[in-house]
Amino acid sequence: MKDAAFYGAGFPYKTPGEFSGKLIVLEGNDAVGRSTHIALLKQWLEGEGYAVSDTGLNRSTMTQTGLDSAKEGHTLSPTTMSLFYATDFADRLERQIIPALKAGFIVLSDRYFYSTIARDVVRGADPLWARKVYGFALKPDLILYLQADIPTLVSRIVHGRGFNYWEAGMDIRCADNPYDSFCVYQSKLREQFDKMTGEFNFVTIDANRPVNSIFEDLRLEIKKIFTNS
Repeated sequence: MKDAAFYGAGFPYKTPGEFSGKLIVLEGNDAVGRSTHIALLKQWLEGEGYAVSDTGLNRSTMTQTGLDSAKEGHTLSPTTMSLFYATDFADRLERQIIPALKAGFIVLSDRYFYSTIARDVVRGADPLWARKVYGFALKPDLILYLQADIPTLVSRIVHGRGFNYWEAGMDIRCADNPYDSFCVYQSKLREQFDKMTGEFNFVTIDANRPVNSIFEDLRLEIKKIFTNS
């Protein structure tokens, strides 16, 4: 058991107390393989006998419909979108993540607020303001940063789901076509993730390699937090 630790004041109206579960976050650029590895890690951990819950951005039942509509309409300012995502995060943290941790679950999070900070800063937000917004955020037990080169990401997009308007940063017109805009936008995001590595104690995993190699490194890092707890 351990006491909850937050990046700031936490929830002013709620004291979570102690947790017996663990919060593990996978971060990184779009198309880096987070969803693939969340699924693999969940299967592995459940096979080891752990109860596992997974979550990710824009999965709050309170905000998901509104966020999807806002993204389709392209009518909200970057600051409003930022606060919309912060609301999504707060709702999931309070109603999904914290209860699961108190119940002893391993919570796997596909992105955390670090991705939102990176996106906000690239869109012009003040870096300090973007961080202060998330003073209520719980500190994870482990943050695994899947770091890949832009050509690797492009290859996966081209041979996979194709370019997405938001993943390519087309809303801020990084370039006049999705391909070039994706390269520019994802380079800027990686810059932000790299800057956060030391600040938030990311464990960097080389994600340019095959899935099996990446997964093995992820497992090794996760085993450490159980051994050292």
